Formats: sequence, C-alpha cells, structure tokens
Amino acid sequence: MKRIGFLTSGGDCQGLNPAMRGVTETLFAAMGKDVEFIGFEDGYKGMIYGKYRKMTRDDFSDILNVGGTILGTSREPFKKIQIVDPETGLDKVKEMIKTYEKLKLDCLVVLGGNGSHKTAHLLSTKGLNVVTLPKTIDNDIWGTDMTFGCHTAVEIATEAIDRTRTTAASHSRTFLVEIMGHKVGWLALEAGIAGGADAILLPEIPYSPEKVASLIKKNTKAGRKYSIICVAEGAITKEEAKMSKKERAAYYAKTGTASDRLAKALSSLIPNEIRCVVPGHVQRGGNPCAYDRRFATELGAAAGQLILEGKYGYMIALRGNELVPVPLDEVAGKLKLVPPDCAEVQYAKALGISFAD
Repeated sequence: MKRIGFLTSGGDCQGLNPAMRGVTETLFAAMGKDVEFIGFEDGYKGMIYGKYRKMTRDDFSDILNVGGTILGTSREPFKKIQIVDPETGLDKVKEMIKTYEKLKLDCLVVLGGNGSHKTAHLLSTKGLNVVTLPKTIDNDIWGTDMTFGCHTAVEIATEAIDRTRTTAASHSRTFLVEIMGHKVGWLALEAGIAGGADAILLPEIPYSPEKVASLIKKNTKAGRKYSIICVAEGAITKEEAKMSKKERAAYYAKTGTASDRLAKALSSLIPNEIRCVVPGHVQRGGNPCAYDRRFATELGAAAGQLILEGKYGYMIALRGNELVPVPLDEVAGKLKLVPPDCAEVQYAKALGISFAD
C-alpha cells in the first residue's frame, strides 16, 4: 500500500486538475486498490494546520477539462516559512513534517510555481519524499522549457489583444494592454507576438517612454490611426531600472500600474487618445486548452512513474520533446527570465515589433 499526499500551491492556473488526474490514473492503473490519496486543502496551509481529506478515484474522474484546483490554493509566505506563526505559535515546517509523518505518507506531490518549489525543496532536505510538477502561467520556473497553464494564458491574453484591436481601430486610439508577468515577461512576449502588437515591454528589457511615443508618431504618420502596446505588469523604464527595489516599490505605490505609468508619460509626449486594458486574473481563469490538458496529464503520468520507481526529490520538466526528472536543488530559488537576446525577441524585432529599448 502506498499513501500519496497532494497539494496545489501559489496562484491558481489552468491544468492543475488534469495534472493531479494524470498522477492518480497512472498509480491506479499500476496499483489498483493498493494506493491511497490524501488531498491537502489550500496549499501548504493544509499541511501546516492539518486540513486534509481522503480522496477516491471518483474525485479525479471528471476534472480533465476543469480549471482552477479542486483542492484550493493559497500563497503561503514562502520566504518566511520557518517563522513561528504569530497567531498559533506553531513552527510551520515542523508542523508540515508532523502531518506528513502522522498520515504515514510515502510521497508528497506538490503542484506549484517558484515559491512552492522552494518550500518543496526545503521539505525534501528534511527527509520527506517529494515530487513536484511545474505550474504557472508565467513559464518562469527554472529547468523546464514549459509550464502547464502558460499556453492557455497566452491564448486568453492574445484574445484580449485581438478584441482590443477592433475597438482601437474603430476609435483611432492607442491602447496599452497590460499582461500578467510581475518579474518575468514570457507571457507578454508570446501574446504580444501572437497578437501582432506594435511594441512589447518586458521586465527584462527596460524601455524608454520617448521611444514608445516615437513609434506611435511613426504609425500615425504612416496612416495607422491606432497602436497596440503590450505591457507586462512588471515592465520598467530605464529610469526605474536605476532605482533600488525599495525606491521602486515606493514610487509604484504612488504612480499605479505599469500601464498607468506609461499612459501618464505618453500623455505629455503624443496627442493620441490613450486607453489602458487590464485582463488581469481572467488570464489564469477558466478551463485549460487542449495543449495544457494533454501536457499537464503527461507531466502527471511521469510523476506517477517516479513514485512507482521510488525516485524522490525531483521536478518533472519538459526539455526539448522529452519529460525528464530535474533535482529540486537545481530548481529552487531560480527564475527563468527572458534573455534579451533570445530567439523570440530577435524574431519579434525582425517582424518590426519594438521593445522601446
């Protein structure tokens, strides 16, 4: 008999449910009734505060195309995970270990992003058997070419750009479409290319508002009555890039979102009417696309195989066309940034898309 624990942690995204289903179906197929599953509610909080439930095969049978997570999730403060909870006096890490041992788990399966992987690695170093799956719409987890949830979010963000384009053309306006991506710009880059944006502004490539204004003026002079600027929520100007993190945080608290700041800067540089569109959490909501259903399912199946083989301390990653196990100590604490000279950026520039750098 094997007993497997599940938790989904951090921001939700499309593909969490099919990924869990992929694990369970693989283990059920191999072990039948000799496997049990425990689902922790609301991420690591479920392990810390003992909120969990025993799950059956029926719980996972009809969730292949369902968005969100049937277990619930939360953003536990991972950087402070070892700090004693001020309300309960509990040491969070010790409580998770106690829960793991109390339930006699053979493995904990963690579906999460960067913060979740740091905690998963921490638990692994404490002797817990851990296997992880890379989920995030941002595609920013180190060690994998792709994360599940990203493809669906790109489709939604691209549709937002497409729908904005028709009203921009109708009203001869400049639209700033703000795409999720606080630290990393993969989502804005992919959606900007797919949506045919005039410019893409990323956290990794500090931009000049004056160059954005010049692009818009050039479009107007050429007879284009509108422009679409794809702005990652973490996009920064060259001046902001010179600030410390503390200085930027204070500045942003006064000046609003990335698109708000750019709109204000452009208002004094161009005569064009400017509007901001922020799809926001719509990008991480709804049902997964076919790619993410298939991809998440295959990741789950690969995780199930690792469990059957007794190989722990790994994240299942996509590298090229293969799913491979990557040690958690290679993944934890690292971000996969957009290299300014990467192929996608170079192709975008060849197409005439500006990064205003």
